[in-house]
Amino acid sequence: MKIVFMGTPDFAVPCLEALIKDGNEIAGVFTQPDKPKGRGNKMTPPPVKVCAQEHGINVYQPDTLKGGEALDILKELSPEMIVVVAYGKLLPEAVLDLPELGCVNVHASLLPEYRGAAPIQRAVLDGKKKTGVTAMLMDIGLDTGDMLMKSELEIGENETSEELHDRLSVLGAELIVKTVHAAAEGTLKREKQDDSKSCYAAMLTKDMSPVDFRRTAKEIHNQVRGLYPWPSASAVLNGRKIKIHRTAAAQGSGQPGQVLSLDPFIAACGEGAIEIIEVQAEGKKRMSAQAFLNGLRITDPSELKFETE
Repeated sequence: MKIVFMGTPDFAVPCLEALIKDGNEIAGVFTQPDKPKGRGNKMTPPPVKVCAQEHGINVYQPDTLKGGEALDILKELSPEMIVVVAYGKLLPEAVLDLPELGCVNVHASLLPEYRGAAPIQRAVLDGKKKTGVTAMLMDIGLDTGDMLMKSELEIGENETSEELHDRLSVLGAELIVKTVHAAAEGTLKREKQDDSKSCYAAMLTKDMSPVDFRRTAKEIHNQVRGLYPWPSASAVLNGRKIKIHRTAAAQGSGQPGQVLSLDPFIAACGEGAIEIIEVQAEGKKRMSAQAFLNGLRITDPSELKFETE
């Protein structure tokens, strides 16, 4: 099938690679403009651009799709389908109406749940047991189009957003190939979304980072998993700010924020207790909780306490 692919971050790369491997004609790839990164603000291409160039595919990086130039390019490319995976730009109606088989989006949730920018992280933050990917026919709304195909998986008890992201990207690649095959065969079935069951997955912000140890251990564990790798959960221990990267359920009880044990490193929550496995002090690299505690040279857990306000 002749396809134009639109995507930007790492999540979209397996989908592009799968479509290429499947033998489809990728007429062109649209992705976000290069952006400055790192201390030197070096202009860095998005992962999808790198992938496309490795396969010798023409890349287009318009600032907007609303202008006539982008639409003219798409008309010239004349794709049968446009596949969109985490592109980061809204498609105007003129683009949505262009391909014969429509614009198909791979979204990282089981729609209509978690429409929006951060479906993977929000599912983890909410302690969901399962999630998945949905191939949908795009319309002018935000992730509101008719669903075409779905694949689901279970979320691990200690799985982070980063780990789930990587698994879902592979699942999405498998799904888009199946969807393209079904479209070519004319066997795709459209299913309207039930708007009453929808929820919005807003972008993450840094003000979500602070851990309140008055919350339950389960809620804090989900917060740590859901906010990794960005913006990361954070806490203040004896006046010192640290990031908390990995935790696990633990036995114990006490006043919220009270350190119950040093080996393993366990703190009491509003309900239950949590083991802190990996941390990062300001200006330091990520390390095991034991390495961090060894640096503090404290042998009595009563000397340590997490702030709760």
